[in-house]
Amino acid sequence: MSPELLTAGMFGLLLVFILAGVSLAFALGSVAVIFVVIMNGLNGLFPILSATFASMWSISLAAIPLFVMMGISLGKSKIASDLYIAFHLWSGKVNGGLLVGTTGFASLLSAMTGSCAASTLTTGMVGMPAMDKHGYDKKFVLGTIGAAGTLGILIPPSITLIVIGMSTGLSIGKLFMGGLIAGLGMLAVILAYVIIKANLQPEKAPAATESVPLAEKIHSLRAVILPVGIISVVLLSIFLGIATPTEAAAVGAAAVLIAIAIRGELNWDFLKEVSYSTATMSGMVLWIIFGASAFVSVYSAANGIDFIQSFLLSLDISPWLLILIMQVAGFILGMFLDPIGIILLVMPIFMPVVTQLGFDPIWFAVIFQLNLCVGYISPPFGYNIFYLKTLSPQTSILDLYRSVFPYVVLMILFGVFLLAFPSILTDGVRLLTKS
Repeated sequence: MSPELLTAGMFGLLLVFILAGVSLAFALGSVAVIFVVIMNGLNGLFPILSATFASMWSISLAAIPLFVMMGISLGKSKIASDLYIAFHLWSGKVNGGLLVGTTGFASLLSAMTGSCAASTLTTGMVGMPAMDKHGYDKKFVLGTIGAAGTLGILIPPSITLIVIGMSTGLSIGKLFMGGLIAGLGMLAVILAYVIIKANLQPEKAPAATESVPLAEKIHSLRAVILPVGIISVVLLSIFLGIATPTEAAAVGAAAVLIAIAIRGELNWDFLKEVSYSTATMSGMVLWIIFGASAFVSVYSAANGIDFIQSFLLSLDISPWLLILIMQVAGFILGMFLDPIGIILLVMPIFMPVVTQLGFDPIWFAVIFQLNLCVGYISPPFGYNIFYLKTLSPQTSILDLYRSVFPYVVLMILFGVFLLAFPSILTDGVRLLTKS
């Protein structure tokens, strides 16, 4: 089968399965099985099995359930609500103060849990009643929560950054560094927008009227010390080369359970709920990895990846334009597919092209990840839009589209800024590596 026909057939059938509602993991695996049987008969199934087992033996996979457990434990304990109280108290009596605190809470919770869904829904349930009480504009609040909630797939410890490292061979530690720089930069942009809009239109985010004693504010910081300390130790151990991501994830997971035990929240029901949720989420991620491994192994064995790479490199266009096309492809795919599936499908194709063109692969991967964040809140099928609908069922989908639109524009502009000034990421990662 020619590479052209193979490409049209495999990706076309994958699209049909997805539109039919088939889970991405099983859609990928099914397409792989169908095409390998067509090309090689039943004997061709062995390479699929071999590729799946090869991905299963990756030691980096062990970090995924550990980081997932760490995040779920933090999310299901009362640490999340205590964190919000701390952000709430310290937000101050300024226009937009509550939303600034909520944005900080959403991004920190998103980083802790690594789940956009958990961050967005928890932030909304905990923070929206307080802002409703103070007369905050509903669309302004929903759009901000939706945008800040996407940063969990960018700010480490990010499961998707681990998957990028697995699929490309890039250093997970350096990806974490790049993700931290880009994530904090994007958070600063969101906060700046909230503050400016709240001061230009104070009726949309009025200042809180009640004053809080300094002693109560300082007392609230106790809720922040444990989770922030744990995440800092985990990330620093990776950045400084003291531990691998898997080792750091194991220590972090144990530290979180100890912290929760110190708070008196650790019991059998808590462990059972966390274990079940961890197994469910990890299973979903791992099945996508296995399905994508089968798909890529079949496509690669039939020279499909070489065909796409040769096609891209043969285009008579500027290397920068080619980089932009690949980034736009990631953004468009992010509106329809799960980020992990996108990474496993396109990163093995794109990364050799990026390297051959002479660009920094960490820089490209981090900006690609930022585009997946944008896809998470982009109409028509951005995942976070539907999470926001769950939080506010009375708000129409069109109003939700309008609420996230400014943040989509901001995130795209920030991505263009990182593309135009690559040294921000490349030099930043190099500096952190040296330190």
